[in-house]
This record gives sequence, structure tokens and C-alpha cells, in this order.
Amino acid sequence: MGMKLNDRVAIVTGAGRGIGRATALTLAREGCAVVLAARSRSEIEAVAGEVAGMGGRALALVVDVGVEGDVARMADETLRGFGRVDILVNNAGVSIPFRDVTDLGLADWNRILQVNLTGTFLCSRAVLPAMIRQRSGKIVNLGSLSSFVGFAGNSAYGASKAGIMMFTKCLAAEVKRYGIDVNAVCPSGTDTRLLEEIGLRQGRTNLIRPEEIAALVLFLVTAEASAITGTAIEAYGQSNPLFSGMHPSQAADRRE
Repeated sequence: MGMKLNDRVAIVTGAGRGIGRATALTLAREGCAVVLAARSRSEIEAVAGEVAGMGGRALALVVDVGVEGDVARMADETLRGFGRVDILVNNAGVSIPFRDVTDLGLADWNRILQVNLTGTFLCSRAVLPAMIRQRSGKIVNLGSLSSFVGFAGNSAYGASKAGIMMFTKCLAAEVKRYGIDVNAVCPSGTDTRLLEEIGLRQGRTNLIRPEEIAALVLFLVTAEASAITGTAIEAYGQSNPLFSGMHPSQAADRRE
């Protein structure tokens, strides 16, 4: 195992699959103890088994990041189990198939904002006291192409991801004096189950691998990225609008 993150402790939310799983495994390979947080016990326990198989340390916690009590318990159990927290990766996120605002129910709107944006706030707030005491820490928030580009039918998800961008900047400004860096990684289409669930996976050959995003997260949480805070890395790969010209959602008017 590598040593870039030896003796470090990371919390990764949404760690059961996709970018979260890839990130947790990548950090573990570099010597980091990982706390795996997600709603699916079977998924995070499977990832914990993978970490153990490579000789690493993992703690699997069933957590809904949109629930304040769950997040407080996550922080407490991390400190009880490992004594510190050095890294937080706010990866947990939800979405729905594209839907016009006139067809968007309040429950769906609230759930997307609660998990994606409020969850990022709650998890960050929960780990900051420990990071401030340590006078060090790294927080990486997962944004999206949708943080910057508007797509018809994507208002709730886009609003949540745009909010994450400003939260990242404001928090970075608050905590820099404590030696804490806060940044965002913004993927475009990534080969995950979430993309399949919202109907944007089928037939696409230009998707990013989750491991590619995990590599960017790894860079941001190492000492090599000490000059970077309050910013976003746009990781669009071959689905960059510069190359493809049009997001799949805009390829045709879905009402025709």
C-alpha cells in the first residue's frame, strides 16, 4: 500500500458504489483509514471487505446525510473509532429523471436539496470542530457539470449542485486560517448506477470512469494540493460540451 495518506482518516459519503466506492478504495490504497457512510448497509459492508482485503482499515456506517442525527452519529463514531478526522468527501447525492418544473413535486425537490446541498452542509459542520482542533483538514465536495450549465428538466439537481459551489467558496474563506482546504470536483457524465437510474446512461460511450474522479479527489486531499482551496476542478472528460456539442438531455425535445 502507498503512504501518501498514512495515519490519515477520511469520511466518504455515498461510499457504497460509484464515485464514492472508487474514492474510498483509492484513499485506502494510500494508507488512509476510511469511514464508509451510505444508506445501504450491504453495499458499504462489501466495500469495507474490499478495504480489509488490501490490508486497510474501514468502518461502515449506515447514514442518511440529510438527517442531522445520523450525521452527528457519523462524526462521533469516526472520532471514537479512529481518534481524528482529516478528510471529508461529500459525495452522497440523489437525483430523478429529468422533469419539467410544472411536473416536479415538492417532495422530490426537497429530497434532492436535502441530500445534495443540506447533506454537504451537515457533514462539513459535523467534522469541522475536530479539523479546527487539529489545525488541518481537507474537504472535497462533489459538484457537477450541472453546477454551471442549465439543462431543461434538471432544475432541482442543478440548483443543489450550484449551491454546493457557493458553499464551497464560503466555507473555504471561513476555515483557511485553520489550515483547512475546501474544494469541489465537478464531473460530467460518469459511469455510475445513478446515471442509469435517471435515464442518461444507455448507449453512451463517452462516460468518465469513477476511478478517474477518485484520482482527482486523491490529489486534492494530499499535501501536493496545499495551494488549492475555494475552487472547483471541472472534470468533464469526453462528455465535455466543448467536444459533444450537446448534452443528451438536449438531443431532442422530450415532449415530441
